[in-house]
Amino acid sequence: MDIAVVGLGLIGASFAKGIKQHTNNKVYGFDINNETLTKAKRDGTIDDIVLMNNLSDFDMVIVALYPVNTIEVCTDALKTMKKGSTLVDLCGIKGSIVDKIEPLALKAEVDYIGTHPMAGRELWGYDAAVNDLFKGASFIITKTENTNMEKVEMLKSLAEEMLFKESVITTPKEHDKIIAFTSQLAHVVSNAYVKSPSLLEEKGFSAGSFLDLTRVAKLNEYMWSELFVMNKEPLLFEVDNIIKELEKYRQALENDDIHYMEELLKEGRILKEKSNLAHSKKC
Repeated sequence: MDIAVVGLGLIGASFAKGIKQHTNNKVYGFDINNETLTKAKRDGTIDDIVLMNNLSDFDMVIVALYPVNTIEVCTDALKTMKKGSTLVDLCGIKGSIVDKIEPLALKAEVDYIGTHPMAGRELWGYDAAVNDLFKGASFIITKTENTNMEKVEMLKSLAEEMLFKESVITTPKEHDKIIAFTSQLAHVVSNAYVKSPSLLEEKGFSAGSFLDLTRVAKLNEYMWSELFVMNKEPLLFEVDNIIKELEKYRQALENDDIHYMEELLKEGRILKEKSNLAHSKKC
């Protein structure tokens, strides 16, 4: 296939590198940053630069941008894509994007599929992209009643060639509900955690637990703000729930209630053990 990747930041450039390294497809790229385009062509990340005003030569167009820009660029891309081609977005939320893009894609007779590669780094931009970012990761593919399942199978094959561990098929609504817990809440909690006045006094006192909990506090605030707000209801549910649970720990501390604290900690441990067991059986 001839594949165009629009947006050569961490995810888009890593996707382009993965396709180039592990498949026989040709990859073309576009980014608003001319220096990025020059690097991408020089490095062999892309075979050539694509012009956004004419996408009629491509079998697949992959959009790897922030949520708002994803909607804008997908809308424009559909104006020149050929019938029967495939439009894919890699954005971290799906419902808001699928709702806007799918009707336009159906009208243009282009097969649109919303996806989400479950991988990232605490860096962003073209220079952070790597060939093996997605090795061992999950590739989430969303479907609706209008989705061309042959194209879903094509994407699963592409993901397998790129060394993704598995492809998970779900709906946009279910994706956003689960991602609010597994990813977005973790970023909110980590970012709030480092706002303690004790942060700058931790040197020499921190170990694995501190590093684990603070790792994703270093984030791209522009992208994550869009992701959070555009997934408002599922994320609000998770934030409200963790606040409710933290109140219980506060109550146990305030009342010097060691038995209640033991119950809370035991409950959390058992839930985590059940989660680990379920995951190991799935693997």
